[in-house]
Amino acid sequence: MRQRKVPSARRHPVSLSAIAMRLNAILRSAIDRLTAAGVGSPRMNAEVLLMFTLTCDRAYLYAHPERELSLEESARYWDALCKRAGGVPAQYITGHQEFWGMDLVVTPAVLIPRPETEHLIEAALPLARDLAQAKIVDVGTGSGAIALALARELPSAEIYATDLSRTALEVAQANAARHCLERRVSFYRADLLEAVPGQFDLIVSNPPYVGEQEADQVQLEVRKFEPRDAVFAGRTGTEVIARLIPQAEEKLRPGGWLILEISGTIVDDVRRLLSSWDELHITPDLQRIPRVAAAKRGITRRSRP
Repeated sequence: MRQRKVPSARRHPVSLSAIAMRLNAILRSAIDRLTAAGVGSPRMNAEVLLMFTLTCDRAYLYAHPERELSLEESARYWDALCKRAGGVPAQYITGHQEFWGMDLVVTPAVLIPRPETEHLIEAALPLARDLAQAKIVDVGTGSGAIALALARELPSAEIYATDLSRTALEVAQANAARHCLERRVSFYRADLLEAVPGQFDLIVSNPPYVGEQEADQVQLEVRKFEPRDAVFAGRTGTEVIARLIPQAEEKLRPGGWLILEISGTIVDDVRRLLSSWDELHITPDLQRIPRVAAAKRGITRRSRP
């Protein structure tokens, strides 16, 4: 009797969701699937999604290559892989992202925290530590990453966080509770600094700073899946920063600091917008791209026309 030929799993990747496979075999197939879809770092993505599916760490993957996934695990893993192959960021699939050593919940309502934003924390900490009890506000908090990192590092500081999006604030508040920092951060629904009470020593923000005119240079998955209002500021990319600077000047105490995440595309415009401020510093990231602009409010405010 002629033996029936079994279809190749690689030729029919969708069938993987309907069969039990060993961990090492399904991981190889997943890497092939993501590579074919043009996903960057396919092995890392395949491993992250497999760790998410199995609720395990990377050491477990390498220690148990012969572990057989159940039909349900295989189906859930392949569903996650198909989403990632379709461009959905892994962080929105797993619902998590690490920032400043904290595991943060993320949803499509918030921008995914990125390592480059940690440069804002590095710029703010030495300034805040020079003060007995710094009062700090994170403008456009999103997931709460910046505010929570500062709250954890500065136990005596008074931390505020604003966002215009109600759903983003819900995510930020959930992250605060997750890290037992809900009593350390006061959250406000506000357009930048409008209606936020008091004066501050530091104003920190990762605002939208991408211009619509450079949209085609932004990764497709960012354009397609991350909240547009958190990425794009307007035609040039400086529209939100241009609104924030005069508000910050009103809200900062004399000698207080404004610290902004920026990009190389807008650095010259930011220099111009902050030209009347004191001690302007531009700090590059590890790729030598201008990433942080920090400027000090003078003793007197500049006059308005």
